[in-house]
Amino acid sequence: MYRWGEEPKSGKSKWIGLSVVVLLAAGFSSMVVMTIQPSFKQYPPTEKQLDPARLRTHVAMLSETFAPRNYLCRRNLEKTAGYISNHLARANGQMSRQVYEVEGRKYRNVIAVFGPETESRIVVGAHYDGCGNTPGADDNASGVAGLIELAYLLGQAELNQQVELVAYTLEEPPFFRTGDMGSARHAYRCRQNNVGIEGMISLEMIGYFSDKAGSQHFPSPLLKLFYPDTGNFIAIIGSMGDRKLAKEMKVSMRSATDLPVHCMCAPKGYPGIDFSDHRNYWNNDYTAVMVTDTAFMRNFGYHGSADTVDTLDYDRMAKVVLGVYEAVVRMANEDG
Repeated sequence: MYRWGEEPKSGKSKWIGLSVVVLLAAGFSSMVVMTIQPSFKQYPPTEKQLDPARLRTHVAMLSETFAPRNYLCRRNLEKTAGYISNHLARANGQMSRQVYEVEGRKYRNVIAVFGPETESRIVVGAHYDGCGNTPGADDNASGVAGLIELAYLLGQAELNQQVELVAYTLEEPPFFRTGDMGSARHAYRCRQNNVGIEGMISLEMIGYFSDKAGSQHFPSPLLKLFYPDTGNFIAIIGSMGDRKLAKEMKVSMRSATDLPVHCMCAPKGYPGIDFSDHRNYWNNDYTAVMVTDTAFMRNFGYHGSADTVDTLDYDRMAKVVLGVYEAVVRMANEDG
């Protein structure tokens, strides 16, 4: 009600205020959509099967027989590389290796190619070294076990596009964030040779799950508004430029099994978003995402002696691998 002596409120001012609120809400909604990559699209569930016991065998070999796997334990690293090579070859991969020298010592990436030679390829990688003297079951024997079993699945698949699997060395400190990471060497070589990469997928800690409420933590309290606080899901992490790949991965993985799948795309400077080998493909202008159980945001055995073979969930890890397989095959054959 207008009272004598008061300045009447302008209808124009009201509309300006309302417009600002609407724009802010729309901007916030857009950011949420870009971050979580929602989708109602669904594919048929996978028809493939994977024995979880096979994954446990690989993790036990790396985290017990070949541990520790730090950069000074070159004998164990070589045994690990040999173990991976033997399996990828048995899966009918076309084998090669990338050897390079750091501080007077030689290290190698193990590479296997599946499918025909094409102008571009899909790269899936996992690092096989470990941090210090820890067992490194989840970090990252789990990712390597997934890579090995993915190879056996791909070896039986019809592919229209080449898929390259890479087991990297030297992801862990003191070489993390340096050009001596195995993935840095591989990504740089691809760029120098003008290799087209449709997308890179990093398997980084894929075996730790919890059904306990409050078991999932986040780098920011704000994320609790959009993601569950129970660590029973697998996450796909990418930058804002990786949204298309991240969404394709999410839809395929979510459709393949009943394992919950969540996605987050954020600016590259966001804390933790670049904590694996995918960062080096970003640095070489490739699209790349990380598939992860969120590491220390859930698994408090991270980089410690408690990161052991018996702490992982191999049934759910198998679902992760089957989901990645379905995503990779769908991407490789989308134009076929």
